[in-house]
Amino acid sequence: MLVLAATPLGNPSDASQRLKDMLASAAVVAAEDTRRAKDLARALGVRIEGRLVSFHDHAEEQRTAQLVAELRDGQTVLVISDAGTPLVNDPGFRLVRAAVSEGLPVTCLPGPSAVTTALALSGLAPDRFCFEGFAPRKSQARRTWFAELRAEPRTCVFFEAPHRLAECLADAAAELGAERRAAVCRELTKTYEEVRRGTLGSLVEWAADGVRGEITVVLAGAEAGTADMTGLVRKVEQFVAAGARFSETVALVAAEAGVAKRELYAEAVAARKSAED
Repeated sequence: MLVLAATPLGNPSDASQRLKDMLASAAVVAAEDTRRAKDLARALGVRIEGRLVSFHDHAEEQRTAQLVAELRDGQTVLVISDAGTPLVNDPGFRLVRAAVSEGLPVTCLPGPSAVTTALALSGLAPDRFCFEGFAPRKSQARRTWFAELRAEPRTCVFFEAPHRLAECLADAAAELGAERRAAVCRELTKTYEEVRRGTLGSLVEWAADGVRGEITVVLAGAEAGTADMTGLVRKVEQFVAAGARFSETVALVAAEAGVAKRELYAEAVAARKSAED
């Protein structure tokens, strides 16, 4: 059987008894980082008796065939990531897909997840949410990414590296507005756990001096009726590029989207000036 097991985000006491038992009994333990797996087992007072192999992003493809062969032979293969639930922005999907395609049994030992922990602590609506993985590294790609989320009604959770957090939040504020609410969760379950809640504008100021630790960001969804102005401006530009008149196109696109013509006109003119600069 293939077993996917959630590991503590930081506090070893969050480990389940099932995880401890599986670490001790699995024939193969496939870990994102073998050193961290050993440290975890030591902290839990468990001895890994099975074969410990690396299973990080760069090794997943070549390891998958080997691990599937182990499963066919009736062995129990345990997959763990550095922290949290495997496959959630961590290795494991290729292996699960391969096992499922061959009809091999797959199960999961549930437990810690930075995504749901941050969502619960954020103070933002938890009833509908989406997870977007890591934010793009480059500013222009981030701006485009945030623009696509402008009209997203669900609460959005994503990861960010601490050294890019300030720039990321600034890009979010530029695309979504400084008043959009968000929460930055740092070092979840660890000694210096911190949750900062507020507007994107206030969080940009807070992060300006630098932030350390593992970061999870929770972003409030768009309020009902919020229009994707960036998308509408692009639509205007596409029609104009095809030969349509600017003012007439603005009026048609605004009417179709149910937004004020003067608002879209101002946004489209500003976009043109920005492109010229």
